[in-house]
Amino acid sequence: MVDLRLYLAQRISALVMVPLVFGHLILMIYAVQNGFSADEILARTKGSLGWGLYYGLFVFAVTIHGAIGLRAILFEWFGLNKTLLNSISWAVGLVMLALGIRAVIAVVL
Repeated sequence: MVDLRLYLAQRISALVMVPLVFGHLILMIYAVQNGFSADEILARTKGSLGWGLYYGLFVFAVTIHGAIGLRAILFEWFGLNKTLLNSISWAVGLVMLALGIRAVIAVVL
């Protein structure tokens, strides 16, 4: 049952990430083609609740997707027991979440 939930969580996080990735790529291409500097981009994102929510959701989805994916890889490659798999997945996921939130705060606040 746990594996089914993890499978569904990873697939749902992928569904959330797809439009966010496309949106991010479109924005990057737009910024590069118009010659925006990092300072100009940050000036547009500072204080924006919308950008904070957009990239906050992105970070949350990537964290879930990545931690579950890492868990699957560690199981397939090393055959670790579930307790160790869960511990490593949670630790990596929490670090990814903390770093992602830190980056969003730096860009938005």
